[in-house]
Parts: sequence; C-alpha cells; structure tokens
Amino acid sequence: RNAPVPHGDNHEMWINPRNSDIMIQSNDGGANVSMDGGRTWSTQNNQPTSEIYQVALDNQYPYRVYGAQQDNTTLIVPSLPLNSGQTDEWRTGPGCETGPIIPNRVNPDIVYGSCKGQFSRMNIRTGDEKQYWVGGESLYGNGGATLLFRFQRVSPMEVSPHEAATVYYGSQHVHRTRDEGVTWETISPDLTAFPKGEPQEASGTPITRDATGEEVYSTLYSIRESPLVKGLIWTGSNDGPLYVTRDDGKTWANVTPKDLPPGGRVQNIEPSPHRPGTAYAAIYRFLLGDFAPYIYRTDDYGKSWKRLTDGSNGIARDEPTRVVREDPARPGLLYAGTEFGMYVSFDNGGHWQSLQLNLPATPVTDIKITRNDLVLSTQGRAFWILDNLTPLHQLNDKVATASATLFKPREAVRGRGGRGGGGGRGGGPQYPAAGAMIDYHIAAAGSDDVTLQILDGAGAVVRSFTSSAPATVAAPVAEAPPPDDEEGSGGGRGGRGGAPRLDKSTGMHRFTWDLRYPGPQSGTGAEGGNGPVAVPGTYSVRLKAGAVSQTQPLTVVEDPRILRDGITLEDLKAQFAHNMKVRDLVSDANKTVARLRAAQQRLRGATGAEADRLAKLNELASRLMTPGIRYSKPELLTHITYLYSMTNSADQKPGKDAIDRLQLLRKELDDRKKELDKILGPAM
Repeated sequence: RNAPVPHGDNHEMWINPRNSDIMIQSNDGGANVSMDGGRTWSTQNNQPTSEIYQVALDNQYPYRVYGAQQDNTTLIVPSLPLNSGQTDEWRTGPGCETGPIIPNRVNPDIVYGSCKGQFSRMNIRTGDEKQYWVGGESLYGNGGATLLFRFQRVSPMEVSPHEAATVYYGSQHVHRTRDEGVTWETISPDLTAFPKGEPQEASGTPITRDATGEEVYSTLYSIRESPLVKGLIWTGSNDGPLYVTRDDGKTWANVTPKDLPPGGRVQNIEPSPHRPGTAYAAIYRFLLGDFAPYIYRTDDYGKSWKRLTDGSNGIARDEPTRVVREDPARPGLLYAGTEFGMYVSFDNGGHWQSLQLNLPATPVTDIKITRNDLVLSTQGRAFWILDNLTPLHQLNDKVATASATLFKPREAVRGRGGRGGGGGRGGGPQYPAAGAMIDYHIAAAGSDDVTLQILDGAGAVVRSFTSSAPATVAAPVAEAPPPDDEEGSGGGRGGRGGAPRLDKSTGMHRFTWDLRYPGPQSGTGAEGGNGPVAVPGTYSVRLKAGAVSQTQPLTVVEDPRILRDGITLEDLKAQFAHNMKVRDLVSDANKTVARLRAAQQRLRGATGAEADRLAKLNELASRLMTPGIRYSKPELLTHITYLYSMTNSADQKPGKDAIDRLQLLRKELDDRKKELDKILGPAM
C-alpha cells in the first residue's frame, strides 16, 4: 500500500520498535510524524527546516533576504515586517531550488536567478522572467568532458559592486554580461583543475545514470569582485584552484595556497572591504573525507597565504569550514560559518571563539553583513539574522576590565506596527522589538541598581528605566483600544504596561527603548505606556551602575518609506506637540475620574445632605464615564481616549479636525472639573 507524505525526496525513516504505527520520516522539506502506520502525517509548516544554499540582500528598507531552498523554490523575505499584508511579506523569485538569486544593487525590482546553471532575469513587479542561458546548451545527460560550459548545480553569480547591470557567472570560465544577460562574454580561461585526457563521465554511471546537468566537477564555485577596486576579481573552483585577475579579466594568476591539499571545494571567497590586496577563502574538503577547517588569508593579492585555522586556535580540527566574511565596519573582525555553527575572530583570524548564541547546531552556508546586521543561510534551519553588531565593533580590552560599559547605540529607525514572534503554530518569523537597541555590559552583578535614562537634545530626561522596577509582562501587538476603554492609552504600536525592568545580572544585555515618551497617567498618577513617539533627532543615553556613569549619543531617524510618502520633520514635530497635549488631557481625565470614583465610594450608603452630594456625583459620572455595556453611548472620557488613538498610530501631520476636537474636549473636561470642585471643593 502506497501512502503519500507531505514532501518528496525522502531520505530517512524511523519506526518505533515498540509500536510500529509510530513513524518519523525526514525529507528535503523537514520531518513528519505518523501515529497510524503512515496513513496520515503531521505538517512540516511548523518548522524552519529549509536548506538554503546562499544568501543575498538588497538596498531597501527593510532590506529583503534572498536565497534558494533545496527541493523547493527561491525565496525573498523581509528582514522586518512590512505591515502591508501577508501576500507582500514572503514571495518566490527567479530560478529554482538551486539558485543563486541576487537582486540588482540599485533596483530591487530586478532580480537575477539561476536554475541548475541556467541564468535568468526577473522583474518582480510583473513576474516576467527572461531566460538568458550562457551557451544555450541543454545540460542534461552530459558528462563534464562533453559540455561546452561546465555549469554545476549552484553555479556562482556575482553582481558587480561597481556597475549595477554587470553580472559575473561561472562555469569553468568566468562569464560577464553588462546588459543583464542579453549578451555574455567569456573573460577567463579554464580556471579549474580539469584533468586533461581523463574525461569526466556522466554522474551515476555505470550503475544508474543520473546526469541531470548539475553534478559537475571541475567548475567554479565562487566569484567575487573587490568592492574597493573595479576589475579585481577572485575565483575558486570545486576542485581546488584559486585565481585572481587585477586587470578586469585580461590576465589571470593561479594563487592557490601552496599547502592546500588538491581537490577540495573553494566554498567562499571574501575580498576585504578595507584592503584591496587582502582576501579570505574558506575551503570545504568534507566530501573528500577531510574534516579539517581550512580558512586562509592573503595580504598580497594571493602571492602568499596564511592558514587561519590550525585546529588549536578556536575552531576544532574536525569542524569543516564553509564561509568567512570580514566586517565592513571593523577591519580584522571576521565571521566564520562551519559545518556546525558560527565563530568570530577579533584579531584577523589569529584566534576564534564561538558566536553560536541561540543558533541551532547547523551548517552555515553563507554570511552577509548589511546595516550592521549579520545575515545567515543554513543547510537545514533556514535564514537567521543577528541584529545589530555594533557592540562587537566596540569590544576591546577596556570593556573587558570595566565594571560596566554602555555601548554607543546604532541609529534607530522609527517604525510602526508590532514586532516579535511570527504566527501560525510557531512556523512564522521572529522579529526584533521596534525601537532603539541599547547594549550594556555588567562585569559582576552587585546590589546597586542599574538605571538607563533617555535624554533629549536639550538634556531633559525623556524616559527612565531601572532594575528595581516591578517585572512587567511583554505586551502583545498593540491594537486601538475599544471605545469604552476608560483608561486606554490610545492605540498605536506600544504596549500599555509601565516601564520594563532592566537586567543587572553579569554579562551583556540588550534593552530596546520603544522610542516613546511616557504614556497617559492613570488615576493614581502611575506612568502608562504607549506615549507619543520621539521626533527624529539627536538624543543621548545615560547608564548608571554603581559608581559608573556613562553617556552615549543616540540618533533617531524616520522610516525612509514614510519620508517618500511626503511626511516632513515639521509634520512630525506638529504631531508630537499635538499628541503630548492629548496625552496630558487623557491623564487629567483619568485623575478626574479617579477623584470622582473615590468620592462615590466614600459616600456609598450616605443619608441626608451627603446623599444629595452622592446623587450629584452620580449624575456627573454619567456624563464622564461610559457604562460598561457594549455599544453604550460614549461619554467624555471615551471621547478623549478615542482622540488620542486618532493621531498616535501612524506618522502623520495632525488633521484640523483632531486639533479642533482637542480644544473642544479640553473645554468640556475643564467644565466637568469645575462641577466636581463645586460638589467636593477644590482639589488639593
């Protein structure tokens, strides 16, 4: 009996020896469980198990992440939520499961793709995918010796960092197009170790011929052009050699490290973003039975190389290496992806230490860095992003010996909409909280409280946070409050709780200020959440921990998409001034209602003149507070909190109606307060 499973290309099966109805099978899409002998299977849409071959990024905000996933499609996913509907969040791109897929550097609507060695160009807006196959040859059924161009499964592609329409593509040669694929030129000789006189036969022979046009040896695996020097191009093949050209492909030099054993795959090359003569290479020899890590560095255009992984300087001697990248903001800060996870070096590869954090043990296939984020593709755990590398840029010996350190925060972008976990049974993305990421380090936990203060450009305290604050529960994604929310904070992106508590334990900590001022006060004067959003500009952060007091600058900028929509800084200043007035009106109303309720409670059951006073209070309350019955007629407090939600959930210029309504409600509340004073006497 045949039983369908949720995904094809099944590789492993486990059957419970005590109950054969319980099975687990794994495939190129994940894993599935059956409790009834294979008649039905669990979903795999609740597990981030895609196998991503490489990662590319674009220049949008938020930037998109591009990759090709084994036995599925190419993927284009946002690094942050777009808040524009689920259909715009995740999409497929050109090419197929093999990739690569890389966007045009200046126009992300144009994306270049590949499917098993065949190049294409897609306009994401229209979905039109143009096929520009180098050589135009069918790759199926061939061995390496009979192919015109030996393109392998994940043929390397490089979009020039100097010319947006120039793309490099690799067979055994480097091919270049300057018109997005319409015409190609071959700019190199064979840059592999192809064995002359020993023709490579079709894969699988003589037992099972499986020549699908992608299992090809002696072909290029990496092509990179220096971001500093146009025409300085490095290549590496899947059979060992590394080459470089310094004259845009006119001449090539074999620069393979002399101590590198032959035959391994040059998995990734990294031209230094700081020094033109420096490059790094990660060599992968696992398929040859060699588990050793091979990461090299050259500082003289490949004339000599230094091996950075000898098995005793941080990366184990049996941990194969797949990728190495240099941080574009800090020279000599290196990131390495291995068969089992992530490593970092602060001394240009002299020593390595784990950067695994919460990353599962998984092969890291590629690394890209943009806007101080570290973006990974993995072979089995999808995409991962380590947000905000700025603390690593600032780490030094002084930080290691200081009792407390406040790191300079990176630029914070005002953003609307909720962040956090994805949806759907744990299958969605996890996004960072919106706001300014503030990193600090505590060398040793003590009894002293830790405080953070946000100050505006004039030095006035905007917000204060402390380790002695009561613990708060993270608020869900905010929604506009219902009309009868009597102490509602007025909608928007923030939560309604008080200020969160700082962590003062030993180690590194990240605190995210949501860019909001304190929200409306409750009737008791307690500070609420969901206050007005800080205007773009210059702020500062002050850390106090014991005897340590440090201050760092913080810049807040507007979301560039909002600016493109026509919103100006003056609009945002006007919105902030208006929202602060409405916030204070909500606070005043909450305190007025609290005073009235306290008096009602005190006079409950009163007789005589006090009973008359209670009747007047009840009548006033009926014009201040909405009854707790669904769809009751809203009274003054509801109108005030409703107004707060009107201009506190989007970046906008406040409308005339909102301004006029504020004046009217301010007068109405002042009149109610006078009535209350007449009943109870002036407030103390």
